[in-house]
Amino acid sequence: MQAALSVEGVGKRLAGRAVLRDVSFSVAPGEAVGLVGLNGAGKTTLLRALLALAPPDEGRIEIFGQSARAPAARAALAYLPERFTPPGFATGHEILAHLLALHGLAFDVAAATREAEALELEPAALARPAGEYSKGMAQKLGLVACVLARRPLLVLDEPTSGLDLHARQLFHRRLAALKAEGAALFFSSHAVEDLEALDARLVVLHEGVVRFSGSAAALRARYGQASEDTSTSASLLACLGVK
Repeated sequence: MQAALSVEGVGKRLAGRAVLRDVSFSVAPGEAVGLVGLNGAGKTTLLRALLALAPPDEGRIEIFGQSARAPAARAALAYLPERFTPPGFATGHEILAHLLALHGLAFDVAAATREAEALELEPAALARPAGEYSKGMAQKLGLVACVLARRPLLVLDEPTSGLDLHARQLFHRRLAALKAEGAALFFSSHAVEDLEALDARLVVLHEGVVRFSGSAAALRARYGQASEDTSTSASLLACLGVK
C-alpha cells in the first residue's frame, strides 16, 4: 500500500543550526500518527517543510508518492493550524464556502450543518460572524472545513489545544470516524489523551532527531514508566530520559 505521507532522511538548518536531522517515518491510509516532542524539538519546522513553507535542505517528503513541493501533491491534504483564526467579519457559511472553493469544491449547506452538529457547533452559529465565536467554536469550524474538503490526508497542528474535555472528545470521535473511513491523520499533540483516543502511533522528535516510533504503551513497556503522570507528552517523554 502506498504511503499517504512519507518522510525520508529529512534535514533542515536554520540560522546555521541543525533543526531536523535524518528524520524518517511514514503514515499509511487509515492510520493516525502523532508527532510528539517538547517545545523546540523541531515539530513546527517539520510541519512547515511538509506544507512547502520551508522545504528541507536534505531528504524528501512525499504525499501519495509525489514530492510535497508540488502543489498537485499538497492538493491531497487538508490542514488545521493550532489556532484557527477566521476573519471576524465573515460568517461561518462564508468562511466554509471560501475554503471549499480553494479546494475546487462547492459549498453544501446541508453537509456543513451535519458536520457542525457532529461537533455540537450549533448550525445557527454558521450564520453569525466568526468574530462572535469562542476559540472552541472557531476550532470546530476549522475541523468542519477539513472534513468537508474530503482530503485523504489530514495534517493537524495541536488540533485540541485549549479545548475543554467535552470538545476534545467530540474532536476525537469525528477524527476516529475519518480514520475508519481510510483517511490518514498526521498531527502534533502535547496530550497523550489525543494519541490514545485515536490509537495513534507516536513519532517522538527530540532535538531534531526521531527517538522512538510506536505506541504509547510500547514506549512505556520498552523504557519503563518514569512518572505516574503520563497525561502529557512531557511526562511520557520522561520514559526516554528527555527533560
